[in-house]
Parts: sequence; structure tokens; C-alpha cells
Amino acid sequence: MFWLKKFISFWLMPVPFCLTLLIVGIILLCFSRRVRLGRGLLIAGTVLLAFFSNKLVSYALLRPLEATFAPIPEFTADAPLPPALARCRYVVVLGGGHTDSPGFSANNQLSSSSLARIVEGIRLLRPLPAARLITSGPGEVGYTTHAATLARVATEFGVARERIILTATGRDTEEESQNVRALVGDAPIALVTTAWHLPRATALFRRAGMDVLPCPTDHLARPSKKFGWGDVDWDTASLERSTAAVRERLGYAWVWLRRKI
Repeated sequence: MFWLKKFISFWLMPVPFCLTLLIVGIILLCFSRRVRLGRGLLIAGTVLLAFFSNKLVSYALLRPLEATFAPIPEFTADAPLPPALARCRYVVVLGGGHTDSPGFSANNQLSSSSLARIVEGIRLLRPLPAARLITSGPGEVGYTTHAATLARVATEFGVARERIILTATGRDTEEESQNVRALVGDAPIALVTTAWHLPRATALFRRAGMDVLPCPTDHLARPSKKFGWGDVDWDTASLERSTAAVRERLGYAWVWLRRKI
């Protein structure tokens, strides 16, 4: 079921989906009598690719997800911690991927989303002396797990190793929620993950019976105070944002259809 989900979702992502339309359209146009259908598929693939690559479109798709939960504000010496954070006994950092690259430090092996997540997790942990950090994520057989790589980054940035708990068997967010539940029970946790992924992650963790404070990071569609003509053009970053939005909505639909949230 896990790999079936991955296979289907891959072909529904904007780039594979649009490329499939374009390739099939070219084949029909050049090697069959269904010229009209081929032309239609070519037009559809081109329009959709342009649609998903547009900045305004990508922001419109992603911002509703990222705006679900407000970020934890910057801490100041003369202000108390937010009460919801102060009561947390664990800071949970969900996995976001890394590359096993010999000669690179642990932080330089992390994906950009993973680096943002662990940095935010360390920031939230520092004013919580009694809390512990939980890092999550599996790894390839024979290689360092993602949870261990995140833990190495945390220790390099000053977190004592005895404060870190690793959970390295969860292949997706649903399994991560079950693993963390087995570790912490109903103790309050600060859940750190990418902002657009947080609504689904929070729902799954709460469904598992946990007391969750959502802590978003790695925002890809941060609002700007001013508008410029550059905000209406096309680029690959916009395609990345649109892909994240589509992937997350498909993921949410998948767990909803299975009545997991």
C-alpha cells in the first residue's frame, strides 16, 4: 500500500503529469490518425505546465496551507515564553530527507527543508531546559538513518546527546505519528515540520492521541509587504511550490479517504 501510494502520487505531480500529456500528444500527432486528440493533449500539457509555473498561481495554491498555523515568534529576554510552548516536554522534528555524501558535514547533507526543520527545533528546544528533542526519519540499508543525521546536526549546534531521542522506522507521517506516540504517550509536544505539511501532520498526530503544538517552518510562500511585476512571472521555484501544494493535498485526500483524520 505504501509503494502503491508513492507510485500513483508520482504520476499525478505537475511535471510527470504534464510531460505525459505532451509525450502522448506528440505520439498521437506524429504516428496516428488521432491528430485532433494529440493536438488537444499538447495544448493541455503546455497550458497546465505554464499554470503551475506561474508565481501568482503557486502562491495561491500554497499559502492557504502555510497560513493554517502561525509561526512561533522570536524569543526576547524580557518576554515570557508562549504558554503553549512552555508546557511542551518534547520537540519533535519530522524527517525531510538527506543525501549520504562522504566528506560533507551533517548539516550539508540535509535537504533544505530538513535543515530548516532541525534549526527551528533547536531554537524551540533551547528555552525548554527540561524538554527533549525527538528526530525522525529512516535511511537506506547500510547507511546512516535520517533521524541520526538530524541528531548529529543538533549535537553540532550544542544540544546534549542525552537529550535526543531517535525514531528511525517511520516511512511516512502516519507511521511517524504512531512511533512518536509510543515514545511520549500523551505528553505535550511541539511538532516541527515544513509549514505546508503541518496541517496534515498535526491532524495525524492528534488522531494518534497526542497533545500537539503545531510549529511551522520552511515557509515557501511568505507574504510580501509590496507587490511587483516580478510577482506575476514564471520560474522553476513556482513549479516547486505548486508541486508541494498538489502533493500535500493528495496526501491529505489519501488519509481522509482511509479515515485516518
